Amino acid sequence: MSQLTEMSVIKRAAETLKRADYVLITAGAGLGVDSGLPDFRGVEGFWRAYPPMKQLNLRFEEMSTPRWFKEDPQLAWGFFGHRQNLYKTKDPHDGYHILKRIVDSKGPDSYFIHTSNVDGHFERCHGSIQHLQCTKRCDGIWGVQDHHEQKFPINVDPVTFRAQGELPKCPTCDALCRPNVLMFSDSYWNTEREEEQEAFRSEWLDKVLQQCKQGKKMAIIEIGAGKYVPTIRYLSENMARTTKGTLIRINVRESEMDRIESDSNISISLGGLEALTLIEKELFE
Repeated sequence: MSQLTEMSVIKRAAETLKRADYVLITAGAGLGVDSGLPDFRGVEGFWRAYPPMKQLNLRFEEMSTPRWFKEDPQLAWGFFGHRQNLYKTKDPHDGYHILKRIVDSKGPDSYFIHTSNVDGHFERCHGSIQHLQCTKRCDGIWGVQDHHEQKFPINVDPVTFRAQGELPKCPTCDALCRPNVLMFSDSYWNTEREEEQEAFRSEWLDKVLQQCKQGKKMAIIEIGAGKYVPTIRYLSENMARTTKGTLIRINVRESEMDRIESDSNISISLGGLEALTLIEKELFE
């Protein structure tokens, strides 16, 4: 992207957000890159982050499945335990705070966040690696921390990426625990937290749709959501279409619009933090 084009789309994005009455924030793994988190882009990106998985010839979607908690619990908890430990050491970058300042300028109940990320950097997310459930789904969901102390510490061998020592057990039935995140081919995910969040999102969206029919404006800020698993991209495009809002797609490699008219929407080919920093400067000057 040339500097002239870059500033043109940044100004368009800022103007869109100035006019918007409501903001929907959607985010994929690319948003966390500026916090030092891997985005597992493609099989080579995953293998760079987890070399032992290359030796096993396992792709991300093959590793992130509930089968390993039954077939090889040490491997399963080595993978998820390493991610859990990594997420705890990384703080949300300033882009998260910029988003908060943008939505705060719109007033209460003016925004909603939908993310596929499980790093806990957004409070609202569909599944969190910092919450556990029983592999037998016997009862409830538990946080892995209590007053900032790790209740279920996972020791991961840095070479093999296999968990060592005792693994988290269900406090009710003593069966093995697993993270309360939606994995691939996952029919065992405990959806209690997601259902509560989905009910809140539906209530918010119903209200916004009625307001948009009366002339209010919606802006969707999508950050770091790639085509590899396009769920977030589809959601953003559907929301833009339904509300007749404007989609601002921020993606350093895949900013193009897929299933929606591109002229009325905005593609920004930059990383999340860089794009949000430029937008904020334009927005509040």
